[in-house]
Amino acid sequence: MPRSLPSMRADLSRPRIVLIFVGLAMLALPLADLSLAGHDPQAALARMLGGFLRPDFAAVEQIGRAIWLTLAFAMAGVGLGATAGLAMAPFYHLRAVRMPCIALRSVHELFWALMLMQVLGLAPITGVLAIALPYAGIFAKVFSEQLDEVDQRPSAVLPPRVGALSRFVYARAPLALAPMKAYTLYRLECGMRSSAVLGFIGLPTLGFQLDSFFRLGDYGAASAIMICYVALVATMRLWARPLLVPVWLIASTVTLALIRTPPMGSGAFARFFTHDIVPAPLRDGWDGTALLAWLGDLTTTEIAPGLLATLLVAQIALVLTGALAFAGFGLIVGRVVGRLSTVPGHALLIVIRSFPEYMLAYLFLQVFGPSMLPAILALALHNGAIIAHLLGRHGESLLPDLRRDAPRGVTLWGWELVPRLSGPFLALCLYRWEIILRETAVMGLLGIATLGFYIDSAVAELRLDRAVVLLIATGLLTAGIDALSRALRRGLQAGRVEQTGADC
Repeated sequence: MPRSLPSMRADLSRPRIVLIFVGLAMLALPLADLSLAGHDPQAALARMLGGFLRPDFAAVEQIGRAIWLTLAFAMAGVGLGATAGLAMAPFYHLRAVRMPCIALRSVHELFWALMLMQVLGLAPITGVLAIALPYAGIFAKVFSEQLDEVDQRPSAVLPPRVGALSRFVYARAPLALAPMKAYTLYRLECGMRSSAVLGFIGLPTLGFQLDSFFRLGDYGAASAIMICYVALVATMRLWARPLLVPVWLIASTVTLALIRTPPMGSGAFARFFTHDIVPAPLRDGWDGTALLAWLGDLTTTEIAPGLLATLLVAQIALVLTGALAFAGFGLIVGRVVGRLSTVPGHALLIVIRSFPEYMLAYLFLQVFGPSMLPAILALALHNGAIIAHLLGRHGESLLPDLRRDAPRGVTLWGWELVPRLSGPFLALCLYRWEIILRETAVMGLLGIATLGFYIDSAVAELRLDRAVVLLIATGLLTAGIDALSRALRRGLQAGRVEQTGADC
C-alpha cells in the first residue's frame, strides 16, 4: 500500500537527511586516500607563507597582461553564453532545447577546453567557447525560470493575433530585464574564475602565470598574482557597470582577435568527428561484439574506479562544506560577533570564495601532495564560504523580526538563527551537491584519481573515443545527482533563500 504524503515527508525530515549524508561521509572516509604522500606539510607551508607575506609585483607587466586576458576571456565567453541562453530561454520548455542545455552545462569548462583544443588548438576561440558552451545551458535554464516568474497579465491582455515573438519582446522580456542583468553580472564573476582556471591548461590567463611561478618556486610573484585576482573580483561591482559592459566586450573581442596562434591542420575538424571520437572497434565497420568488449574494459578499468573516487571525494567534501558553512555564517551577523567584527568576517569569506576550487586544490597540492585531501579541502572551503555568505546575509535580514529582548552572541546564533536557517541551509547544501560533484570530477586534471584523471590521460594519449565516453559518464552522473538533489529539495520543502551566488 503506498505511503501517505505526511509519511513521506516524515521520512524526508531534515535531521534524517543530515544523518544519512554524514553517515555516508563517515563510510567514505576509510576508502578515501588522505595520505600526505611523503610531503612535509609544515616545511612546504612555511616556504609558501614566507613568499606570500612578501608579494613581488616586479613582474607587473606580465601580471597586468594576464589579468586583462583573464577579463577578456570571461567577458567574451559570458557574453556569448548569455546571448545563446537568451535565445533558447523562451523555448526551454521544449525537450529538444532542454536536453541539449542539460548536456552542455553538465560538462565542466576545463573538459570542454581539452576537447576543443583537439580541433581548434590553443587558440583564443578555444577558451571563449569552453566558457560559452556550458554557460549557454545555464543561462537558458535561469533566464527561462526568470521569464516564467514575471507577471503574465501584460502578455495576456495583448490581442490574440499578436505573435509569440512580439509578446516576448514587449510584454515578458522587459519585466525580467532587472533580474537578468543581476544574474549576468553574477555569472561574470563565475566567468572570471573559469577564465583564470583555463590558464592551467595553457591559455594565457592568471592560472598560467600562477602555475609558472609555482613551478619556479617564486611564491612572492604567485602571491602578487593572487592579490591582484582577489582585488579584481572584489571590485567588480565598480568596473562592471552596465554602461561600461559594451566597452569591455568590444575591447575584449579586439584583444582576443589580435592574438595569433599556429593554425590547426585543415582536416582536423573532419577527422575529429569522423575518426577521433568514433569508438576504436567501429572505425573499420560495425562490430557489436568488439564494441561491447571495449566498453566493458573501459567501464571496469576507468569508469567504475573514476566514479567511485569522484563520489567519495564529493560526499566527504559536501559534509565538510556544510559543517564550515553552519559554523561560519555567524561571522557576518552583527549581533552575533559585533558590528566591527563583521568586517574581517566578510573579507575572509570574500577571499575564500573568490578562488576557484581548482586553484585552491592546486595550492593545497603543493602542501599536502597528490591525494584526495587537497581536493576535499578546496571544495569544502570554497563552497562553505559561499553558503556561509548567503546564510549570513539571510540571517541579517531576520534580525528585525526577532523579539526585542532577543539575546546576542552565540546564544542568538544557536537559539534564534540556527532553527530559522536550518531549511535554507539544507536547501543550499543540496543545491551545491551537483556543483561539488562536477568540480570533483575535474580535480583529476591535477592528478587526483577522479574521473578527470582518466579523461586527461585519454586526451594526452589521443584516445579521444575513450575521453568522450568518460565525459558522457561524467555528465550522466552530474545530471543524476542534480535530479536527486531537486527531488530531495522538493520533498523537504526546505526554506528558500536567494540562490544568486549559489550556482557556480
